[in-house]
Amino acid sequence: MGKWLIALGLAALAGCASDGLSRLEERALYLQHAGPPVDRFQLFGQLNGWNPLDDHTLVVQTRPNEAYLLQTTGPCQDLDWAPAIAITSLGSQVQARFDRINVLGGGTNVMRVACRIETIRPLDTKAIRAQRAELRKAETSERPAEDAAPTAPDR
Repeated sequence: MGKWLIALGLAALAGCASDGLSRLEERALYLQHAGPPVDRFQLFGQLNGWNPLDDHTLVVQTRPNEAYLLQTTGPCQDLDWAPAIAITSLGSQVQARFDRINVLGGGTNVMRVACRIETIRPLDTKAIRAQRAELRKAETSERPAEDAAPTAPDR
């Protein structure tokens, strides 16, 4: 029988709301810093977090500085709002084209079909954090100074 590795939605990765990125910008950020596909990744225990990017793409964080971009063969029903997911695995190895993502919870009695993981791509978490910091810095520098004295209107 397969081992289920569960990640609660409460431990999600830093989301797009925290730094003002749209869903498309968030997805582009991860795709930009994703390495070439790998066959598998090691997972000890449960996920540190997860973040859906669309209905067939999500980021899973396995350790504080280790994350992977997972793409499924098709859409995962209710992935966008799920409170939890589970990854099926026969051990501590999660394998592309073999293991599946199950969307859990939500209070409905709908039978969801597990989504097969098609590709696994390691993420450069340091580069992602650096780019997020740059984006936050640029956003704060673009804001008008609240302390500045108002200027007199032109006459």
